Amino acid sequence: MEHGSFTDNSAATFSLTDEDHTIANAVRFNLNQDPRVTFCGYSIPHPSEARVNIRVQTTGDPAREVLKDACQNLMLMCRNVRCTFDKAVEDFKASNAVKAMKIDSQDSSGDDSEESE
Repeated sequence: MEHGSFTDNSAATFSLTDEDHTIANAVRFNLNQDPRVTFCGYSIPHPSEARVNIRVQTTGDPAREVLKDACQNLMLMCRNVRCTFDKAVEDFKASNAVKAMKIDSQDSSGDDSEESE
């Protein structure tokens, strides 16, 4: 939900439901990296409410577009982190480190009685 002025679209408050500090802080960080943003902050109206209010003020660009750009940039960042993580896991599994550790992914019982003798 967007709260703002009909005459000045460079400032608005956006209400995100079912969200918390995790997404709000990431969006706030992304918005503050944008040179079009003059102010950005967020608040949680009440701890028992799963709602976040994000306030965006820009140099003149529509706040809605700037928020949309920040969210798209955040999605790209998350995609990059996921790809980097997946590649690191593949590289680790392909290396001899896993074989040297003698980890058997099939046996998850945790019974080390044979090794402790």
